[in-house]
Amino acid sequence: MTTELQSSITVKIESFGAIERQLPQSFTVQCQADSLVADVLNQVVQLFPETLNVLERCACAIGEDIISRQTRLNQDSTLVLLSPVAGG
Repeated sequence: MTTELQSSITVKIESFGAIERQLPQSFTVQCQADSLVADVLNQVVQLFPETLNVLERCACAIGEDIISRQTRLNQDSTLVLLSPVAGG
């Protein structure tokens, strides 16, 4: 059973911009360690299908670093979703 606990991580989701209006202020998802950011985003879409179009255009960040959807998550993390900004 200890192995299962070590292989599961908690990813806290925070969102800003247009996506912020479609998601709870802050929530968490459980996933396997070594999951891709894309896998986490797929879970978000399963929970909130109406976010698909906006989520596809969001940038992802951990801390102050913008990360790829192919980034592997190996520990509990806070994934920040940033909607694109228009204007000048």
